Amino acid sequence: MSSGNASTSEFLHPEVVSRLAGMDLRARLIVEGFIAGLHRSPYHGFSVEFAEYRQYNAGESTRNIDWKIFAKTDRYYTKIFEDETNLRGTLLLDRSASMDYSSGGVTKLRYGALLCAALAFLMIKQRDAAGLALFDERLGELLPHRSARAHLFQILRSLDTVEPGGRTRIGPALHEAAERITRLGLVVLASDLMDDPEEVIAALKHFRHRGHEIVVFHLLDPLELSLDVGGETTFVDRETGERLRTQPWFVRGEYRRGIRDWIRLLGERCAENAVDYNLVATDTPFDRALVAYLEKRSRMR
Repeated sequence: MSSGNASTSEFLHPEVVSRLAGMDLRARLIVEGFIAGLHRSPYHGFSVEFAEYRQYNAGESTRNIDWKIFAKTDRYYTKIFEDETNLRGTLLLDRSASMDYSSGGVTKLRYGALLCAALAFLMIKQRDAAGLALFDERLGELLPHRSARAHLFQILRSLDTVEPGGRTRIGPALHEAAERITRLGLVVLASDLMDDPEEVIAALKHFRHRGHEIVVFHLLDPLELSLDVGGETTFVDRETGERLRTQPWFVRGEYRRGIRDWIRLLGERCAENAVDYNLVATDTPFDRALVAYLEKRSRMR
């Protein structure tokens, strides 16, 4: 599928965008579809964040007219919002083995990588500095915070080639990240959060203690939310190899209650600590997550 035979809004859907080749193309089309959607959605008020040009009005200063655009279109357009924002955004992507799961669409890891790619594209498009770190039981290399286009390609290459790693130890990895990210900024975490909730919250509090703003995208597969499986089924823990064979209907009610309680606990504890918590199923179009980022970005400004 190419951008020429599909509306850009289609590229907000995970399964569509995941079939494209090249992370740069994927990120760009997600962002373009999102920006186009802003103009016809309840979030249209945010669209000014991404405005690059507007048509020149008679009597205005000609200082910011883009003459290259004039040469191509014979119309006057004014550049807007060119100032440097100096926001430093750190993208933290969980690459633990539990993220390598899909019930039929994209895996949590691939969804998280595409989401981080789009956010990096947005940050650098706005002349913000973006950095990236992958983690499982330990924190990997932290790509430095830069706003150059060439740096974006480095981030996208890392996301395009990410492979699932080892077991989940979110707490220690995030504590290390909090110590290594020395300048204040926005921290974006994409993870299934499948670890001790108290350890997860303690690590997020570490970021808040150091003055960072935090957005959490809690990524779960739709089947993990519903356990909507029929017939006798064997469940396998991707990190320990432990196997459980059961009739899903027999445990579905208790499982769903447990999931609801877990999600509610995480949401409440994040709210208590001024952390933006966003539950996102991996079949959800990317605009929901991008709007959550944009709302935080707008408040920071």
